[in-house]
Amino acid sequence: MKQNTLMNPVLVAGCVIIMTGFAIRASFGVFQIPIASEFGWMRADFSLAIAIQNLAWGIGQPIFGAIAEKIGDRKAIIAGALFYAAGLMLSAGATTPLAHQMYEILVGFGIAGTGFGVILAVVGRASSDENRSMSLAIATAAGSAGQVFGAPLAEYLLSFMTWQQTFMVFAALILSVLMVLPMMRTPITATKSELEDSMGSTLKRAFKDPSYTLIFLGFFSCGYQLAFVTAHFPAFVTEMCGPIAQGSMLAGLGITTTSALGAIAISLIGLANIGGTLLAGYLGKRYSKKYLLMGIYTGRTIIAAAFIMTPMTPTTVILFSICMGSLWLATVPLTSGLVAHLYGIRYMGTLYGIVFFSHQLGSFLGVWLGGALYDIYGTYTHVWWVGVGIGAFSAIIHLPIKENRPAVAA
Repeated sequence: MKQNTLMNPVLVAGCVIIMTGFAIRASFGVFQIPIASEFGWMRADFSLAIAIQNLAWGIGQPIFGAIAEKIGDRKAIIAGALFYAAGLMLSAGATTPLAHQMYEILVGFGIAGTGFGVILAVVGRASSDENRSMSLAIATAAGSAGQVFGAPLAEYLLSFMTWQQTFMVFAALILSVLMVLPMMRTPITATKSELEDSMGSTLKRAFKDPSYTLIFLGFFSCGYQLAFVTAHFPAFVTEMCGPIAQGSMLAGLGITTTSALGAIAISLIGLANIGGTLLAGYLGKRYSKKYLLMGIYTGRTIIAAAFIMTPMTPTTVILFSICMGSLWLATVPLTSGLVAHLYGIRYMGTLYGIVFFSHQLGSFLGVWLGGALYDIYGTYTHVWWVGVGIGAFSAIIHLPIKENRPAVAA
C-alpha cells in the first residue's frame, strides 16, 4: 500500500542510507592532496581513481536497479554496502595508482547499490502520486545533508589519523546502515498495465522515445559539474585562494587555512542544496519539470562562468558554494520524477539507472579531465570552461522533451 504521508518508514530508512553513502563519497576530494603527497603521485593518478569510481557507479546503477526489481530492494542494498566497504578497506592498503584505481571500481559499485538509483525507486514506489515528487526531493536532500558533514568529518579525522585509518572508519560507517534495512519494506505498487508490461517492452518503448534520449543526454553535464567540483574544488581552493586574513569573519569561525576552507566549501554546497532540492521537489508538483530543469542548468552555467571570471577570494568561494549548492542536486528529483511520470514506477530503478549512466559518464570526464589538464597546464581554468559549455548544452536540450506519457502498445 502506498504511503500518503511524507515521513513513512521507507523514506526515513532511505534517507539514512543515502545520507551516509554520500557523506563518504563527498569526502574524496579532501584526500586528493594527502594521498598524492605521500606517494608522489601526479594529480591525474588520484583523479583517474575517482573518475573510475564514478564510471563504475554509472555502470552499476542500472545493474543494481534491475537486481532490486527482480530479486529484492534490500538484497541490492546489502550487496552495495558490502562492495562499498570492501573497496574502502582495499583502497586503504593500496600503494600504487593502478591498485587504487582498481579498488575504486568496488567503491563505485557500492555507491550504485546504496545510492539514488535503488533508493529513489523504493521511495517512489512507497509514495502516493501526490507526494512522490516531494518524497524524491527529501531523499535527494538527504544526500546533501551527508555532504554537509562528509568533507569536514574527513578533514577532522585526518587531523589525528592517517588517510588509511580514515578509510577504515568510513568502511565501518557504511556497513552500519544495514541496521535500518528492516524498515525498507514496500510492495511493488504499479498500475495493472505496468504490472503486465515486461521489463524488455518497457525499455524498448523508452529507447524509441526521443524524450528519453534527450533526458539521457541532458543529465551528462550534471555529472560533469558535480563530480569535478567534489573531487577538485578542495585542492583548487587550497592552491588558488589567498590566505585567510587574521581577524576576518572566517578566521573568527575557526577557518584559518585554505585547506579547511575547501572542506567547508563542499559542506556549504551540501547545506545550500538541502533547501534547493526541497524547493525543486515542491515546484515539480506544480510546474513543468523540463522547464525547471532548463532553468537549473542555465543557472549553473551562469554561476560557474561568473566565478571563474572573478578574482578568487575566500568570499567568492563562499558565495559560489552557496549559489551553486542551491542548484546542486535539484536536478535529481525532477529527472527521476520525469522518468517515473513518462514510463511508470514498475521499472523506474532500471530506467533511471540507465539515465544516470549518462550522469556518470559526465562525472568520469569531469574528474579525469580535471586532473589531466591540471598536470598539463597547472590550472583548472580549461576544465571550468568545458563545464560552462556543456551546462549550456543541457539547458537547451531539455526544451524539446514531451512530458506526456507515451502510449503502451496493444
